[in-house]
Amino acid sequence: MTALTHRLVPPPPTDRSAGVWAAAWERLRRDRLGIGALGVVAAFLLLIFASATGLVAGDWQLERGVPYAPPAFAGGQPGGPAEDGMRPARGVARQAVDIADVDPLAPRYAEWNSRAAKIVESRPPPAQALPLGADRWGRDVLAKAIKGTQISVFVGVFAALLATAIGTLLGAAAGYFRGHAGDLIEWVYNVFTAIPGILLVFSFAAVFGRGIGTVILILGLTGWTGSYRLVRAEYIKHAARDYVRAARAIGASQVSRIFVHIFPNISHVILVQLSLLVVAFIKAEVILSFLGLGVPIEMVSWGTMLGEAQNELITGKWWQLAAATIFMTVFVTAFSLLTDALRDALDPKLR
Repeated sequence: MTALTHRLVPPPPTDRSAGVWAAAWERLRRDRLGIGALGVVAAFLLLIFASATGLVAGDWQLERGVPYAPPAFAGGQPGGPAEDGMRPARGVARQAVDIADVDPLAPRYAEWNSRAAKIVESRPPPAQALPLGADRWGRDVLAKAIKGTQISVFVGVFAALLATAIGTLLGAAAGYFRGHAGDLIEWVYNVFTAIPGILLVFSFAAVFGRGIGTVILILGLTGWTGSYRLVRAEYIKHAARDYVRAARAIGASQVSRIFVHIFPNISHVILVQLSLLVVAFIKAEVILSFLGLGVPIEMVSWGTMLGEAQNELITGKWWQLAAATIFMTVFVTAFSLLTDALRDALDPKLR
């Protein structure tokens, strides 16, 4: 009987098909261009982490060179004393004035001036040239570009997450429930798409003011319409399929059908849309900061660097513009290539 039972029971399968995400990773790994773009994006993320923790570019506000110090590769010599007229002379004797009868703190002034002079003398002389040059205040352009990467990418990623979340929730509700709820959400969508985007941006900026949080809110509240349109169409298509009807037949709740059964089957669309929004919002942050509606003045981003560079170009100081442009171009290009690779890896039609 035991032998007969072993004959009737089929042996366990030896080969198991890979899951959706494992198969997508295997296809992405075969894409050399996509893996190269992933490496560049990972390097930028490590640079952002180092900047956020203060390991690099923590002192970007300090004056490291003389004003408008040229890049080292452009013929400048790093280090050395400052040029005449570029910084105050040290050790210049001043005529002593006795004001003890007027100011009771006058005896303290000499001591304070002596301490200040020692601090100034202990500082290294400003460099005549820096790796990527200096701005008009003598700040290192390379450090500013690294710190600007942290701010711009942070704004782009979190604004894209906010816009994708809003678009996904509204699109899922409108596509699954339809009826009056879908009509109401569709009306809100039509209102947002009917108003020019630049007017929406100016309106939200006037209400919320300036700041990183404001920029994220502005981009998130004005950029969800594309995600909404795609997610709504996908939910309308999947809501009528057999696996959703089977889930309804076994007693699955509507929330379970929306987020447990349908959502995993359209996650590749949402992921690709999120990647596209990150690139678009990084560009938008640069434009907002350039127009004065972005990050505060005491912070730096690629947009603020480009805003400063427009005045520097008049005098032939091009290195700040070049640094911000190169950093932004490399990251946006790598992220766009990674987005294309992810779309190909997750698209079920290309499997």
